[in-house]
Amino acid sequence: MMEASLNPKLRLRNILEKDHVAIATFMTLKGVRAAQIIAHTGVDAVVIDCEHGNIGDADMHDMVAAVSGSGVSPVVRIPSLDGKLIKRALDTGAHGIMVPMINTAKDAELVVKLAKFPPAGIRGQGSPFACLEHGLKTPSEYIAKANQNIITMVQIETVSAVENVDEIAQVEGIDLLFIGPNDLSLSLLGYTPANFTDTALLEAINNVVASAKRYRKKVGILSVDGEAAKKAKERFDLIVMSADVRSLQEWYRKELNIARS
Repeated sequence: MMEASLNPKLRLRNILEKDHVAIATFMTLKGVRAAQIIAHTGVDAVVIDCEHGNIGDADMHDMVAAVSGSGVSPVVRIPSLDGKLIKRALDTGAHGIMVPMINTAKDAELVVKLAKFPPAGIRGQGSPFACLEHGLKTPSEYIAKANQNIITMVQIETVSAVENVDEIAQVEGIDLLFIGPNDLSLSLLGYTPANFTDTALLEAINNVVASAKRYRKKVGILSVDGEAAKKAKERFDLIVMSADVRSLQEWYRKELNIARS
C-alpha cells in the first residue's frame, strides 16, 4: 500500500499499514441505527454492501456517516465497475471501495482511473461531505490526500480473475485483492457455498495470496464465523466476517431450537 500521513480517523488504513490484521463485516440491511450498532461491536470496518444488499444511494450516505462517526472505517461495495457508482460511493466519504468481478488488469486500471483525482485519475470533485468522514475541515484538504488515503479493493472471484491475478496485482493504485470464495467456487466448480476442502478452490486461493504477496498488495477474504476468521488471520490482511442478515438468522435459529427443545 502507498504510505499515507497518519490520520487517526482512518482506522482501516492505519491497521493495514502497520501490517496488522483487520476484521470487518458486511451490512446488507439499510439503516443508520443498525450501522451504528454494528460499528460499536469492535469491528475495524463495515462493508456497506450496495451490490447484494437492500441499500440505496441515500441509505449509503447516511450509513457511511454513522459508521465513520462511530470511529470505524466505512467501506462501500459498489454494484459493478461503473464510474457513476464509484463517484457516488467515494463522495459519501467512504474510507475505501470494494469493486466486484474484476477479471483483468484493464478492469483494475479502470477502477484506479475512476477512483483517483487527477493526475492519477479522472475523478471529479464537488462533494461537501467526504472531508467530514475523513476528519478533515475542508474539501481542499480532502482532495489533497484522498488519492493516498482511500483504500481501493478489487474482488477476485472468477476463473478469469485467478488466471490474470499476477497482472491485476501489478496495477498501481490497487491496494487490496479481496477473494470472494462463494462466487469463485461457483465459477470454478459450478456450486456454492464454497467448500474449503476442494482442491481446485484451495489452489485458486493460494494463487491469489501468492500474487498479492509477490507484488506487495494486501489480500482479504470472507469468513463465515470467528473460528474461520481466526484461522484466516495466519494468511490474510483483511477478513470480512459474515454479514448482518446471516448473524441475525443464526442467533434466532440457535435460540429458537433451544427454546423449543
